[in-house]
Amino acid sequence: MGNMLVITLVSYIGAKFHRPKIIAAGVLLMGIGTLLMASPHFIMGRYKYDTASTHTNDAGNFTVISTCSSDSQETLQQPFSGCQTEKAKSSPLWGIVVLGNTMRGIGEASIVPLGMSFIDDYARPENSAFYIGCLNTLKGIGPIFGYMLGSLCANLYVDIGLVNQESVTITPQDSRWVGAWWLGYVVSGLFTLLAAFPFWFLPKVLPENSQTSELDHPRQPHKTTSTLTEIAKDFAPTFKRLFTNKIYILYLMYSIVAFNDFAIVATYTPKYLEQQFGQSASKTNFLIGVTSIPAVALGVFLSGLMMKRFKLGLLASARVNLLTSVITMFLAVPFFALSCENLDFAGVTVPYQRSTEDQDIVSDVPPFCNADCGCPDLLWDPVCGENGVTYISPCHAGCNSTQGAGWNMTFHDCSCIQSWGMSIGNSSAVLGQCSQDPNCNRIIYIYVGLQSLAFFVYSLGIIPFFTMSLRIVDPELKSLSVGTLLFTVRVLGGIPAPIYFGALIDYTCLKWGQNKSCGRGACRIYDIETFRFLFQGLTMCLRVLACFLLWIATIEMKRKSTEQ
Repeated sequence: MGNMLVITLVSYIGAKFHRPKIIAAGVLLMGIGTLLMASPHFIMGRYKYDTASTHTNDAGNFTVISTCSSDSQETLQQPFSGCQTEKAKSSPLWGIVVLGNTMRGIGEASIVPLGMSFIDDYARPENSAFYIGCLNTLKGIGPIFGYMLGSLCANLYVDIGLVNQESVTITPQDSRWVGAWWLGYVVSGLFTLLAAFPFWFLPKVLPENSQTSELDHPRQPHKTTSTLTEIAKDFAPTFKRLFTNKIYILYLMYSIVAFNDFAIVATYTPKYLEQQFGQSASKTNFLIGVTSIPAVALGVFLSGLMMKRFKLGLLASARVNLLTSVITMFLAVPFFALSCENLDFAGVTVPYQRSTEDQDIVSDVPPFCNADCGCPDLLWDPVCGENGVTYISPCHAGCNSTQGAGWNMTFHDCSCIQSWGMSIGNSSAVLGQCSQDPNCNRIIYIYVGLQSLAFFVYSLGIIPFFTMSLRIVDPELKSLSVGTLLFTVRVLGGIPAPIYFGALIDYTCLKWGQNKSCGRGACRIYDIETFRFLFQGLTMCLRVLACFLLWIATIEMKRKSTEQ
């Protein structure tokens, strides 16, 4: 949103002033905003989560809450005695995160449009695409470190250093787990501040290069005159020239569709991998960081080399972009078949007892394995039974006794596990959800490998696309064309896509959590099959539409080339 507010203005006005210093100011603002996003962690209290196995007091010590035995009903019910009469108050500190992220968006607005036009103005025509390719390769390498850092932070408990780690009874696979989300912002914010300083020392203009290429527009000196009155006077006519360019409009439409696809994939791929293959956020971030991101970086770099080596013109660049998009679309087809089955979750995906098809949390078919336990619906502390079924809590599993403490606590004499034909001696449960089938771990590596190949092929068309976005308009409109493109794809792609797709994902939820005022909380379990077809089906439709628009744009470019 912050980026959207200023990117068109920055692209238009910034191109007429000292571009490197404007970029420097933007990067400095990004660093400040990033550090600001981490600040709520140091202001708010410690994270607290509900658990049926233990209750951690302020000193970090364990207090056993017990399970289903009649002797401890009062103890069990007390922490989860029902809904709060007053609506739970949310922390206002989220506003600081929004402000910091808005500042980051405003600061980032100058980098791409002004930076790319600065390179294209002063590089040799045959080298411009290569330099832009190098720039985008470095942009691809950055997320490798980001995902690695994210993987590390997601695996560290949010209050690391402030609590006794032995008192934490949940793992990164648990839906209640909160990693050290703030740590990555501190590290990246400091590095961003350092990155701002070199830009202050770059000159306003570089020595002009008189060489031109027959494939490109002749280079024009960068205009440094222009008063604010002249800038304002030329604003409307300049936009009219831009939006009457038919090829530019076609590529703008393609960019909107492609960015919807990109926003969905970038936002929800980690969640998709977690749900489909039963992996932790830490592992999914790590896998994406070491497979997909390097593939993108390599593809972008090679696409820049390809543009330099073969000196591709506009029409050839358009054909390369279309070809890579079509191949990527076909490489995504196997994703529909790569997944695991839903976990056996009592009362959600499987019945509490083998003899019933009832899907309720408390079975109404004898022997009422947990009917007398009084288990609160607010409770969410999953345990894995020896029968391979996951239960919402030890109470819901009908467990009557415990052994051990903390993460080593086990639950015994669980009546719901016995109802599956297990003997008393084999009716225990341990904390956490049951693991996915071992074959599932192998499938995820096939998935990320194929995804990396698809990303690599698609990335081969990125530099041809960026080059076209600069060359299909008049030279003085380059910064504005890139800025307008980025503004449009954010407004019609980057902002709405995660929202509408997030709403669609909600329909695949099988079990919702509850907050303490009995309102709907976070989703605990998804129908992964529906999730898979929704995710892959929607992104495939967007890719088909994007390829169609690219095909139309290529035909129009060929027609215009023939006329000239």
